[in-house]
Amino acid sequence: MLFMVIERFRDNDVIPAYRRVKEKGRGLPDGLSYVSSWIELGGGRCFQLMETSDVTLMQQWILGWRGTGISFEVVPVVTSAEMQAVVAPHLEEEAG
Repeated sequence: MLFMVIERFRDNDVIPAYRRVKEKGRGLPDGLSYVSSWIELGGGRCFQLMETSDVTLMQQWILGWRGTGISFEVVPVVTSAEMQAVVAPHLEEEAG
């Protein structure tokens, strides 16, 4: 499963998070994969795509960041291609 993780940095300060990653790494448990990430202008939030088949690994990873001033929102997502396959049979239905 894919998850969009929205990290919010205390006081919009991304430096402590980058410092921790530099010193200790991402701290990902085996079975949880980092796919990619994007930082909003101003550095207040990070949008991170993660992948795992075991959601408890996501919980374990988040708990490892306790006390850092980062809050997490986790949203299960599917790719556009996967959604297109789900929607395709419905595109031929008549409206009404």
